[in-house]
Amino acid sequence: MAEVTIYTTGTCPYCFAAKSLLAKKGVRYEEIDVTGDDAERARLVERTGRRTVPQVFIDGASIGGYDELAELDRGGQLDVLLARG
Repeated sequence: MAEVTIYTTGTCPYCFAAKSLLAKKGVRYEEIDVTGDDAERARLVERTGRRTVPQVFIDGASIGGYDELAELDRGGQLDVLLARG
């Protein structure tokens, strides 16, 4: 299975939705909570050019936030991406 990393904050509803979608698929992921962590938030911006969360990475490639994750799921591409690794 692919390696999944998700940048989150503790109060973000889209973060909870993204984690829920991944959990329903049985996907294990590394969560990096950037709440109050300036160094991790800076790394997130460096990796994505964005300040918003969630930001999801599959095998090191940025796929975007919750909307992009959900769109990949609806189109069937998410399962293909997750099967790699």
